[in-house]
Amino acid sequence: MEVPLPQMGRIRQTLVSRPLADLSGSVARQIARIAPALPVRPGATVAVGCSSRGIANYARIVGAVVRQLQAEGYRPFLFPAMGSHGAATAEGQAQVLARAGICEASMGCPVVSSMEVQPLGTLPTGMPVAMDRSAFQADAFVVVNRVRGHTEFTHGFESGLMKMMAIGMGKEFGATLYHRYFLRHGYGATIQAVAERVMGARPLLFGVGIVEDGRAQTSDVRVIAADRLVPEETELLSLARSMTPGLPFDAIDVLVIDAMGKDISGSGFDTKVVGRLSMPLVGPDPERPRVKRIVVCDLTDASKGNADGVGIADFITGRLYGKIDRQALYVNALAGSEPEHARIPMVLPTDRDAVAAGIATIGPVQAETLRLVRIANTRDLEYLEASSALLAECSGRPGLEVLGGRHPLAFADDGRLLPLTGAGPADGLRARQDMSAATPRPDPCPGLRSSLD
Repeated sequence: MEVPLPQMGRIRQTLVSRPLADLSGSVARQIARIAPALPVRPGATVAVGCSSRGIANYARIVGAVVRQLQAEGYRPFLFPAMGSHGAATAEGQAQVLARAGICEASMGCPVVSSMEVQPLGTLPTGMPVAMDRSAFQADAFVVVNRVRGHTEFTHGFESGLMKMMAIGMGKEFGATLYHRYFLRHGYGATIQAVAERVMGARPLLFGVGIVEDGRAQTSDVRVIAADRLVPEETELLSLARSMTPGLPFDAIDVLVIDAMGKDISGSGFDTKVVGRLSMPLVGPDPERPRVKRIVVCDLTDASKGNADGVGIADFITGRLYGKIDRQALYVNALAGSEPEHARIPMVLPTDRDAVAAGIATIGPVQAETLRLVRIANTRDLEYLEASSALLAECSGRPGLEVLGGRHPLAFADDGRLLPLTGAGPADGLRARQDMSAATPRPDPCPGLRSSLD
């Protein structure tokens, strides 16, 4: 279809960059400092819960936890604390960890992956509670997770250690059941009640909260004693929020996202960045930004076909659609009580067709007035492209720099968008993939990954 295509310009946002040096040393020193006061003595077995999120330096941090536990005389093992992710199978969850570089060979301790849970009674609301059975059978447990805002609720704690103890350690059983009760009793209160029940069943040795800066690099790692978990996780969430980037414009006609994925956000893309929750039983959409049409072009390979959140978009490409594993998508969406996120939007053959459909369905518009933004994904927001109408609003705004001149919104002969212009390590997901391909690293878990692929 013929639509006006705008001239585009490249923008750089000034993001908080505060990478933490000596990650492993910091973790080791903090654990050693609190070791004398831990509630379970050396010699005990300790289950270390691991996340499914795409967390920077995650294998390094988990490895440091394991090594220091061993140095203190404990016997750790790892287990996936990721709810229904990995297609809700033990093999799938082990594969998620292996793809993050976490396996017995790389960590120096066993990985126990199972979907079995131990019942822990019911809450006053009538909701049954359960926890990963292997963690229940250990003498104590540890959780290691990134602390950040959640895509579905706002609270003193959101996505992090408390949530991992509830939804993550509840496996598919807990993830499915708890989300149903969230709709009536709220996320925060339910998560806290479940986490307290889990900590009452087995002692939490400590939690390890990870905060990332605006460039999605590790900025802080904090080892938190069990009795300080809620206040310190609240502090870490405030810190994370202060560094979390967003879109620099409140009113957007068409938002083009190169790729979505579970390694980007639990909902494929951050709902608070795009201004759409699309969960009417949970709450209204955020007030800003206001985006008329969302176009998503691809699904990351790390998602393994789980396109949860795809229903938030208005248009997707045939390339993205062809990568969807409906079983993985439906398991995730049903467990999260979010069927809206599993709906398939209108599918267009190419990037060009999907972008054109977005422009064609917002009403009469001229190329000069079209407010179009293109991003690599909702995590990597240092560099983005914006149409001329938006570039005109950047002048004098602190933290925004327009780079170079204007260029057409350009497509290759096959209809794909050309790569985001410019080069450099902060150019978002595409550049990260290109860089890793150019400088391959040894696979720390080759045997397990090949057996599961």
